[in-house]
Order: sequence, then C-alpha cells, then structure tokens
Amino acid sequence: MTKMRTVDAAVAILAKEGAIEAFGLPGAAINPFYSAMRAHGGIRHTLARHVEGASHMADGYSRAADGNIGICIGTSGPAGTDMITGLYAAWADSIPMLCITGQAPVAKLHKEDFQAVDIESIAKPVTKMAMTILEPGQVPGAFQKAFQLMRSGRPGPVLLDLPFDVQMAEIEFDIDAYEPIAVEKPKASRKQLEKALDMLTAAERPLIVAGGGIINAGASAQLVELAELLNVPVIPTLMGWGTIPDDHELMAGMVGLQTSHRYGNETMLASDFVIGIGNRWANRHTGGLDTYTAGRKFVHIDIEPTQIGRVFSPDFGIASDAGAALDGLIELARERQAAKSLPDYSAWVAECTARKGSLQRKTHFENVPIKPQRVYEEMNKAFGKDTTYVSTIGLSQIAGAQLLHVFGPRKWINAGQAGPLGWTCPAALGVVRGKPDETVVALSGDYDFQFMIEELAVGAQFNLPYIHVVVNNSYLGLIRQSQRGFNMEQNVSLAFENINSPETNGYGVDHVKVTEGLGCKAIRVENPSDLPAAFDKAKALMDEFKVPVVVEVILEKITNISMGVEINGVNEFEELAERGEDAPTAIIALLD
Repeated sequence: MTKMRTVDAAVAILAKEGAIEAFGLPGAAINPFYSAMRAHGGIRHTLARHVEGASHMADGYSRAADGNIGICIGTSGPAGTDMITGLYAAWADSIPMLCITGQAPVAKLHKEDFQAVDIESIAKPVTKMAMTILEPGQVPGAFQKAFQLMRSGRPGPVLLDLPFDVQMAEIEFDIDAYEPIAVEKPKASRKQLEKALDMLTAAERPLIVAGGGIINAGASAQLVELAELLNVPVIPTLMGWGTIPDDHELMAGMVGLQTSHRYGNETMLASDFVIGIGNRWANRHTGGLDTYTAGRKFVHIDIEPTQIGRVFSPDFGIASDAGAALDGLIELARERQAAKSLPDYSAWVAECTARKGSLQRKTHFENVPIKPQRVYEEMNKAFGKDTTYVSTIGLSQIAGAQLLHVFGPRKWINAGQAGPLGWTCPAALGVVRGKPDETVVALSGDYDFQFMIEELAVGAQFNLPYIHVVVNNSYLGLIRQSQRGFNMEQNVSLAFENINSPETNGYGVDHVKVTEGLGCKAIRVENPSDLPAAFDKAKALMDEFKVPVVVEVILEKITNISMGVEINGVNEFEELAERGEDAPTAIIALLD
C-alpha cells in the first residue's frame, strides 16, 4: 500500500470516477485539496468569480452530456453557504453534482473558529448526502459513496466537507485497487409493463408525457422509438423538452400554465389516457389537478418510488428507471406489432397535428421598441438544429419556451424547478465546458443577466465562447405581470437615467459597457429589422475572439406573456396568429 495525503487519494478517486471538470475558488481551508489537484494534473479547474457562480457552472457542465458530474470547490464558511443555491437548483432538477468545501480543523469545529460553519446541516435538505468527514480514513469511502449516490436512483448533488487537518493527514491508499460501487436503479418487471401497455392500448386518445428522467437516463432515442412503434403523440415536460425533436410528427407540444403551447394544452384536454415517464407532475405543468386529470386515466413511471402519488394518485404506478422501462415497453410493443394487435391511432395523430398547424401565437411584430416575440422568431431563423439553449426563469424563459424550437436531448438546459436568477450565465459557461465546439446560446432577461454578470470575465479568461441574448425591458417583468392581480406595480422597475450612458435612453444599466469591461463583446439592437445582422455579427465575433458575445435587445417596457392558472384558461394577451406570415418560424406553417 502507498501512504499519501487524504486529498491526494480524493483527487485520484475523482479521476477514476471520471469527474475531471472542476469549477471553484481556492482559499486557505481548501488549499491542500488544490495542491493535490496541481500534483495530479488530471483535473481541469475553471476559476469562477463567485462561489455560487462556480456551483452553477458545475451544474451546467453536469447537464451538458450524459454521464457528466461537475465538481464545485470552495473554502470554508461562506464558500459553502454560497453553494447552497447551486445545490438546490441541482437537487430540484435531479442533477448529479459534487461540491467540496474546506473546513476548520476538527478540534475547532465547536469553538466558533474563523469561517467555521456547520455546512453539513445547512446542505442536507438540498443534497442526497452532506458529510463533514471527521476521520482521515473515511475519505476514500465517503467519496466512493458520494459517486454511487449521485448516480443511483433519482440523481442529485452531494456535498463533502473536509476539515483542514483531515486534508493534511496521511492514509494508506491504493488507487489501482479502488473500484466504484455499483449503481442502483429500479427496473420495471415485464408484468408491470404489460399492464401499462394494456391500459394505453385500451384508450382511444393516448398521450406519452416525457419528463427529464428520460434525458437523465440517456433514453431519448428509446422514447422516440416507442412513440413511433405505438404511433402515440408525445407531450414533453419543460425538463423533458428535446426528448423528441420539435419537428417530429408525434411531438404534440408542451402543456402547462406558462411554458406551453396552445396546441399542447388543447391536445392534453382532448386525451383520455396519459402515461408519464420520468416526470413529476410539476404544478406549472399541470395547473389545477381537477382540470388536468378530469376524463383521463394515468400511468406514472418514475425512478423514485416516493414520487408516485406525491402530486396525485395515478391509476397505476411503476418505480423504474426511465431507460429500463422504455426498453421493456419497446420489446412488448414489437411483439404486439408483429402479432398485429396494436390499435391504429393515425386519426388521433392527425387531429393533434391539425391543432399544431392552427393554434399558434403571433411572433412577427414590427414594433419599436421591440416586442419579445419577434426576438424568438429571429433566433429560430439564426440558430440551427444543433443549438443548445440555456435559460433559467422570467418572462424571457417563458416566452422562449413557448416560441423557440429544440431538436434533441440536452439542447434545452434550464433550471426548471428552482429557477434562480443569475443561473444562466455561469451555467452556460459550464455547458460550454461540457460541449466544446458546439453552439451554445443563453437567454436572459436583464435582471437575470445582472445577478451574476461578473462571471462573463470567466468566459473571457478561459476562452469559453457562447452567445448570450439579453432581452432588456428594464423591468422585473414576470413579477410586474404577477402584480397585476394586486392592482400594483411595486419595486419592479429597473429603469433610470444613466448619467454615463445617455444612449441607454432611460433603460438604466449599460450592459454593453459592462460586458466589454469584463473582456467580452456586446451588440445592442433597437430595431427588429437589425436582429438578423446582429446575430450574424455575434457569431463572427464569437468565432474570432473566443469569448462570450452579448446581444442586448431593447424591448418595449410593458409586455404580458401568455399564462394562466388552468391549462384550459391561459390568457392570451397578444393577438394570435391568423396567417402564415404571423408566425413564419412555426414548426408547421399556418394555413392562410
């Protein structure tokens, strides 16, 4: 056996487990770990400007590709507390991420030492495991268990807290003898899947709701294959968007109160059976449960047994990994196809397609200041099917989900449940690390952009190019819209006369100057006809300088985006598309 510091053993384990992309900030209490990374040489580290930013970078990296686990590293005290929002965002969306913090020496943990905080207790509610490792000999096992937990069952983040003296202690460790612990995932039985398929094929108007668990399982191809075998339309959730390409005949639209399509909601209301796979019936998807469930039966398949029945009781529930369930369903569907016992759903599919070609929102507005709908229309034209979009929350994200197009898994990367402002920029940088040489386009409102704008400097320093579209109405737009019900507009305007930048015309912060000051490139657009040229220029600047490029679009200040409190009661604040020219980038052209 070889004697080594615990941190050297830990770094060797990271490499053997395949987690070699780290984001963080060094500090006195974590310096031994940094020295181990330097000595090893196999872990790439990206220096963030804020520890919360580092956690979102690690999160974005984890979401970028199957099997990725991003690492976030920080010192003791506030570094750990800064990570909590990042841990929450990853935990809420079932994303594996490893956070590592330094800590005061074990003997000083009860003495209120400088920057000593009980981060284990603070992090436990938003992690699969949070542990302050008090004994040097526990370090290898704690890391081994962390990787198993992150990958087993419903994925999620882990935090490991390393006291300074534990990091410096020496232990006997042989990395060649180290083996990862087997990952545990439930698998549906044939009998369970036969019952689920029997229920589906007994229906006249069935739907498949495809959740983010399918993407986590790397099973989007199986989802498409099953849908095609059965000829059953698919409703992806926001986290499952991309499991089936938007231009596939069986993609029936998204459902919900905000991030939804008109045709998706109408198709859900017309259905009589739903099988949900890898989803959790989020409230922004379902709206009122009486409306959502009325007149239809439900089967729910999820990797986490306690998710089944949490929101409402399905007619039948199965605890299973989404990939395993899809593989089993495909096998059964093939058998029934060969026996010619599958129903013909072609009329139902045609009905869903007709809705998709008729129930559309207008995007082609010529207004100045620019209406946001036009921005997404021009983005659809400017960016190809290979584009990965990154966004978090706000009217920008809601309208983007209504109007943009996604053509594959992990091409819509979104902090769906937590929705932390500021997530988009650092997460996009993590996605660029996880998808080198691919097109990454971030989407933010001005407030989301301002929350962690300093992380643009990370993109400049480490040459992480992407395009960041900032739709600027100088408002907390989603909050302003939600305040309409209270007949007020309180503390939501970000506008002011910028004495240093009169060219901002009362919109306040000069995002172009700030972006350039952080080492990146920026373009401001005030007329919708200039958007195509701006996007072309942004691509050229990104290719030339290898840094983030911000395209700031000056919007009208007051916009209400389609949303409601029931899926049969979404308010359409703008005029709807009546002719093809009203929605020229719709997946199916509107017939005049």
